[in-house]
Amino acid sequence: MTGFDLGRVGYTLDEFFLESTATRYEPAGPLGAGGHWQVTPAGQAPFVTRLVVCRPSDPGAYTGTVILEWLNVTGGFDAPAHWMLTHRQVIRAGWAWVGVSAQRAGIEGGSIFEAAGEEPGPGSRRAMVLPALKASDPGRYGALHHPGDAFSFDIFAQAARAVRGGGVLGPRPVQCLLASGQSQSAIHLVSYINAVAPKVPPEAACDGYLIGSRTGFAAPLTGWDGRIRTEGPDGARVRADGRAPVLTVQTESDVTGVLAGVTARQPDSSRFRWWEIAGTAHADTYLLGAAVSDSGELPPAELARLMAPTAEPMGIPCPVPVNSGPQHHYVAQAALAHLDRWARGGPPPPSSPRLETDPDDPMRLITDDAGIARGGIRTGWVDVPVAALSGLTPPGATGVGTLLGSTRVFDATELARRYPAGPAQYAAAFRDATARAAAAGFVLDQDVEEIIAVATAAYPAP
Repeated sequence: MTGFDLGRVGYTLDEFFLESTATRYEPAGPLGAGGHWQVTPAGQAPFVTRLVVCRPSDPGAYTGTVILEWLNVTGGFDAPAHWMLTHRQVIRAGWAWVGVSAQRAGIEGGSIFEAAGEEPGPGSRRAMVLPALKASDPGRYGALHHPGDAFSFDIFAQAARAVRGGGVLGPRPVQCLLASGQSQSAIHLVSYINAVAPKVPPEAACDGYLIGSRTGFAAPLTGWDGRIRTEGPDGARVRADGRAPVLTVQTESDVTGVLAGVTARQPDSSRFRWWEIAGTAHADTYLLGAAVSDSGELPPAELARLMAPTAEPMGIPCPVPVNSGPQHHYVAQAALAHLDRWARGGPPPPSSPRLETDPDDPMRLITDDAGIARGGIRTGWVDVPVAALSGLTPPGATGVGTLLGSTRVFDATELARRYPAGPAQYAAAFRDATARAAAAGFVLDQDVEEIIAVATAAYPAP
């Protein structure tokens, strides 16, 4: 979860096993694109899974919100993908975070790449792969048992019940329980909201949902293993008729890239928001490099160094430098803060402009002459750029590399044309752009000065 000591920032890490009987569901009618899915119980099975709990060490520092994350198992192990993006906000807000081993692969292993029959290239995904729980520590995790991903939805609901019931947080009251999921976990949360959430009792209900980087389809009720493409139609929307609001946050890779999330776009409503961020990739150098070290105490120059453009993030060879803009991180933190207020009865988040796409080909993103996307949530990294940041798949990318986008750093000539007065002119313009993003509600006021300092430190050397 981190490369720094959580105790230094006032947090404690615990682990619990959760044992019970889970229910699986099957469709009781058509699974339509509108998301109003009718399901019926179709069997039960025993399970033993685990929860990871990160909470303020001082009970007085806890402010009542709990993030319940569906851990991501795309690589064949549990990955706290949304924690990595937003842990700074969790910690400074005094929230608790609970990671749920909801799917079988996190316990037993098996990545979606293996399921799809994809062979790893030289040194590629091996750099990102960790053992599943049982392989990592048979003595500690040998008693875990997962009956299969058809049961993952009810396992997640039972984790919510355990959190609300005080089983993992003790006397700390849960005032607001927010479910989150990133990438593969996001498409499972879509199915959870559409089919299972309406069936859970109040003591297992979530107060809001943050869906990050989803595909255009939803996970099958049997679970998604990388081969089965859809449950119901492509373009599955999220039902927005429940008590709990839903906020979806998409990068360029998720909208018109390989994940084709554009097919699931839906209009905002009183209980739904859909955000799209310009210049972002499904994963970038913040997520793959800086996040693990980002305690909130790093100097901006060090953060900038950790996010510098590279064609080998985590040792994964890519044809070009991958996306190196941290705006996904900062916007995701704002999204989480908005969702907390919204779920507690406050105002909804602002509505996001959509990324501009070709009217005749919605899968084609419209860009400016530099290759920067038009539309979407704007930050200084796209409105006052020193590089063309993209979430689209560069030529020659394979496997994980198809999700990492690209960075084309401007040469001295282009920088001089844009900023003839040099770094000072750039810094002033970037400050103005960041102020606009903050005023619009897409980055948090407490992040503004760090954003400006990180961008200034990253200005290309002559």
